[in-house]
Amino acid sequence: MPNHHLDAEQFKPNVRLLTVGAALAGVGAFLSFTGAALVATALATAGRRIVTAWETHPVEMASRTARQAMSASSAARDAWRFNAS
Repeated sequence: MPNHHLDAEQFKPNVRLLTVGAALAGVGAFLSFTGAALVATALATAGRRIVTAWETHPVEMASRTARQAMSASSAARDAWRFNAS
């Protein structure tokens, strides 16, 4: 009958290998975070550059679109009421 009991003395990982692995994982995480921050900065800068090149401000475009939607809704409601009579 095999003995599957594990003693603490039998489990001895290579501490140097664990330390190097943890250090490399930390460096990799730092590089990943730095890379993601650089990508986000580049995309935000490009987006900001595009928005500033527009002739009309985004708020003005949104309000114009909202007015058009309300006008279309009102016209559709009036047409439905006119045809329902």
